Amino acid sequence: MIPIEWIEAAARRISDYIEHTPISYDKELDIYIKWENKQTTGSFKVRGAINRVLLLEPWEKKQGLVTASAGNHGQGVALAGRIVGTKVMVFVSDHAVPSKVNSMKELGADIKYVIGGYGLSEASAIEYSLKNQATYISPYNDPQIIAGQGTIGLEILTKIQLDEPAASWIVPVGGGGLISGIGVVKRANNIKGNLVGIQPESSAFTHALFHIGSQEGIEDNPTLADGLSGPMQDGSITLPIINNLVDDILIVTEQEIKQAIAFAWKKYKEIIEGSAATSLAAILSGKVNSPAVIVITGGNIQQETHLQIIEEFK
Repeated sequence: MIPIEWIEAAARRISDYIEHTPISYDKELDIYIKWENKQTTGSFKVRGAINRVLLLEPWEKKQGLVTASAGNHGQGVALAGRIVGTKVMVFVSDHAVPSKVNSMKELGADIKYVIGGYGLSEASAIEYSLKNQATYISPYNDPQIIAGQGTIGLEILTKIQLDEPAASWIVPVGGGGLISGIGVVKRANNIKGNLVGIQPESSAFTHALFHIGSQEGIEDNPTLADGLSGPMQDGSITLPIINNLVDDILIVTEQEIKQAIAFAWKKYKEIIEGSAATSLAAILSGKVNSPAVIVITGGNIQQETHLQIIEEFK
């Protein structure tokens, strides 16, 4: 388990480098919404990345940083590398979202394409780091990454009262770093209500691990929720935390994700990406009832894709 003190320390450590993003309340839906699409780099991932990189030893920074990413974590590591003055290499799938890849490049990252899904990118990044003595920064399988992501939970608790009635906390899930950190915050503060993870039906690896204990045979199909796709690394520290702190993991369809993206624009005038939309989709589809707190994890969606979805739901 990650100590709550690590998350509190992370909040102090990264405070000068991140946005303390807003929380709004939708009275009609009875949900609080944490808008991490307004975060530096457009995603929550920068929290964990900066926290981890600031804690590296000088020799670890000197070796250069390597990671695998669908885009958001890579942007966070690239920014963190710029802060500490070290090079960053990001392994990405050959079908990664172009706008996310461009953003990583603009932040100074060297991009290495891997043919296939996210799981192959992750394996390639780990292999490269071992062969070249580079410092691997995991998107989720690292206690200080989890601590950084957990700072979202601390910010939520400073803004809203959640005593009665008990609200569900709804969090998108890929490798589980975010929901693990939030789970630690929630448990340490004795917050009522279920903690529910949401995955895309098209790539439901953590859903399978949670419910049946295995991700074998799960297909990694294309999904709008690209940041949540791919298998979890074997032996990831997030899995026992999830099994201990999370009440349920549910799946949403691609159509439900699209509907949530369109809804966020029409009602809130907010641009959110597919991964972030899974939490809102869980509410709109009735899979989780309100009252609830939902985390909108990012807004890095390809502009053309966003426009197409808005047009489809006019």
